[in-house]
Order: sequence, then structure tokens, then C-alpha cells
Amino acid sequence: MSFEFEKRAARHLLTMLEDGTRPVADIRVEAEQADPALVYLVFAWLRDRYHPGHSAAEGVLGRIVALCQASPQVSRMAREGEKDSICVWFEESYSYRQLDREEFIDLIVEKLEG
Repeated sequence: MSFEFEKRAARHLLTMLEDGTRPVADIRVEAEQADPALVYLVFAWLRDRYHPGHSAAEGVLGRIVALCQASPQVSRMAREGEKDSICVWFEESYSYRQLDREEFIDLIVEKLEG
């Protein structure tokens, strides 16, 4: 299966956080409907890509912080997701930097949905 709908939703969440094209209230709605493992992995991918010193780090990481402050549920979901076996598998098998946005989303959604 290709899971196109799920991939599109995951890409949308990642893009909203990365690009800052939507207000935190909109991101919150999407994040609260997502799988906790997906939330954790998206946050981790963004934190790895936008490390301190990156010119866009303040904006991207600031949106993650603002989202978690606006929604304790999302914050809890990310902590839950970290313990998910798929997250453990991903972090043992891959480096966040080795996958671009599309490859990352395709891989994790297929694993989460498969």
C-alpha cells in the first residue's frame, strides 16, 4: 500500500512546523490527531536538522516549543512516542540527517501504517 493520505498529513505537519506557514493553533489541531510516534519523529527530525547555530533554528525550534506550550497533549504525545518500538527501530537503523523530508516521511509512515 502507498498510504498517500497518511503521508500527505505527515508532510503537512512537518511542513507547518518547518516553514512557519500556519499559526500554532492550526499546527495544534494536526498534531493532536497524529500518532504519538509520528509526533516524536517529526520533532526529532526537525531538532536534528535545525541544530543550534542553524540560521532557521530559532524559528523552527521555537514553533515546536510554542506548540508544546499551547498543547500539553502534544507534549505528552511526543514523550509517549519516544518509547514506541518504531522510534527505537528508526533511531537504531537510520540517522535523521541521512534522509531528506520526502524519504523520511515515506519511510516512517509506511512503517507506522504497515
